[in-house]
Amino acid sequence: MEEPATRELELSLSDAASDEEMPLTLSTAEGSHGGSIRKGCDPFAQTQRSKLQHRRARINQQINKEMRMRAGAENLFRATTNNKVKETVALELSFVNSNLQLLKEELEELNSSMEVYQTDSEAVNVPMIPLGLKETKEVDFTVSVQDFICEHYGEDSSDYDQEIKELMELRQAMRTPSRNQAGLELLMEYYNQLYYLDQRFFPPHRNLGVHFHWYDSLTGVPSCQRALAFEKGSVLFNIGALYTQIGARQDRSATAGIDRAIDAFQRAAGAFNYLKENFSNAPSLDMSGPSLCMLVRLMVAQVQECVFERVTLTTQDTHFTSQLRLAQEAARVSDVYSLVQQTMSQPLVKDYVPFSWASMVQVKSEHFRALSHYYAAVALCDHTQSDEEDEEGNNEADKAFLQFYVSAPSGPSLSQVLRDPEERRKLGKAHLRRAVIRHEEAMRVHSLCKILRKMDILQDVLSIMHKRSLDKYSELDQEDDFDETAEAPEIQSQTHQKPDITPPNFSTVQVTDIFQRLGPLSVFCARARWGPVRLICLQRKEGGLGLTLRGDSPVLVAGVVPGGCAAEAGLREGDYIVAVDGQDCKWAKHGEVVHMLKSCSDRGVELSVVTLHSHDTQVERRSVLLSHGSDKENTRQRLLGGAKGQSSASLLNWNRKKKREGGGVTKRLGSTFSLSFGSIRDTEAMY
Repeated sequence: MEEPATRELELSLSDAASDEEMPLTLSTAEGSHGGSIRKGCDPFAQTQRSKLQHRRARINQQINKEMRMRAGAENLFRATTNNKVKETVALELSFVNSNLQLLKEELEELNSSMEVYQTDSEAVNVPMIPLGLKETKEVDFTVSVQDFICEHYGEDSSDYDQEIKELMELRQAMRTPSRNQAGLELLMEYYNQLYYLDQRFFPPHRNLGVHFHWYDSLTGVPSCQRALAFEKGSVLFNIGALYTQIGARQDRSATAGIDRAIDAFQRAAGAFNYLKENFSNAPSLDMSGPSLCMLVRLMVAQVQECVFERVTLTTQDTHFTSQLRLAQEAARVSDVYSLVQQTMSQPLVKDYVPFSWASMVQVKSEHFRALSHYYAAVALCDHTQSDEEDEEGNNEADKAFLQFYVSAPSGPSLSQVLRDPEERRKLGKAHLRRAVIRHEEAMRVHSLCKILRKMDILQDVLSIMHKRSLDKYSELDQEDDFDETAEAPEIQSQTHQKPDITPPNFSTVQVTDIFQRLGPLSVFCARARWGPVRLICLQRKEGGLGLTLRGDSPVLVAGVVPGGCAAEAGLREGDYIVAVDGQDCKWAKHGEVVHMLKSCSDRGVELSVVTLHSHDTQVERRSVLLSHGSDKENTRQRLLGGAKGQSSASLLNWNRKKKREGGGVTKRLGSTFSLSFGSIRDTEAMY
């Protein structure tokens, strides 16, 4: 009996997204399966990262066990009326909750182990925030897929043991992807393969019976769903998480490494944004809308930080405008981290995000605000006289300085300040004072977080920058300077490169449908229903076989001559030819089937045919549109577009409450479901 739809995950994908996510195939009708060429990491390899993943998996399992115990104890507490039992259960619940809290703290510390994913370079850079991968249990597709092949496709499931093994090996490999391009391609390959799995084995109103278990990336709380959309969404999350790890490990002491980090973080933002826009009702917090919004903003902030680092590396001069540009870039980084900090303080996210993440984001916001004031001071105090003597440079400096602040400071005009060395010194000193205060605040927040205190490189960066600002302040501080230091105005943030959110491009990894031997998806899919295979024995007469064929892959019987050979043998209009004399021809072209029929001996020819009894409207329309060509699987999914309101053939339309409306592209001949091919008579031939 089908469970209510509310018990299932209802994830949905907009129709606009369905076109771009259809996987690109390597081949359709031919080619042997040798398994994926992409392999996962050795799960037994004792690398620092694998040890971390193993510890996370173990804690996830312990959390799962404790949560089951807590659920049972809570049920007993509510059910019993015995006060003594209630007291005992309440005591047990306190122990369980205490254990859960300790496990979650341990998991948070692991998830905050940012140093594991950082670069091995000796350069002193502020660490980035990467994500750990979502863990998953093994899934055994064997029995469910075998039963579906026997029941739905009417074939011997043992013939597909190799395909089932290949699918399970691919899923096992994607659980441990390597932290490089090969690991990303492995996840993409499995993600694309899920499209075919959905089309082959997941009909709209029935479950395959396979349960997908995934653990929350940050809390370790388990989720279990039968919807394939949950599997696909979790894989997509891991694609984004792996991009964050690749970005964090880049050596950002050179522009090439910075560019690679920018690309990785932009692609991570794109993956999380795609997940946020196209999925709904996710069962785990890490895939919820507020969490994904926070992750997108965090990735954008890290891109902006990398942009600042590249500007710093490429700015070799100490010209006035160059230093102003650095100050505005640093202010921009501070602004985007402040936005991330606000997002992390939202009610649904505040108690979910690790404390170390929130602390790191606050530290960076203060740190880069301090740097913006430092570079402003350098621009004002180290501006050489030779620059001022150049009229063109002087005009450029005036223009840049007039646009430098959010609002003009009180006192002399900015043009006067620029031309008066003493005024420049005073304003520079005010900026340095703000810089020192901000540096000290960053160090204070850093000292409050135990996990950040363990990160020596972050401590080094904060200390070096703080000392640099103090030394500069000491240079400007004169003994006879009794004037109170003015308040430095806010710097207008600006960047020369705005971060892009790069959406995932699923067609970059080409895949072949593992179960392509079942036949073209245009007909042989989970949404189609047909009768059992019928054997038709044809004996050629003087008037021929008496049938009309159309299309290919598979070839359709478009018409039967009344009283002819085919009609007498039991062939009907709308039948699909799946084999000729025992030779499979689901993927055969029109000409190949005709050649088989014409080369039959005097004893005749034996056809294996199937008749569609019901069919999803979009599959019917695909059959019509694809009958022109031979390459069925490479045709874009936009060919499937039906009337407004119909759900797409995309994998992620899993709202079981929707009912498909029938189209008007078919006609019934008795109990036979046929296709109207009136518009493509040129492909029709009679034999």
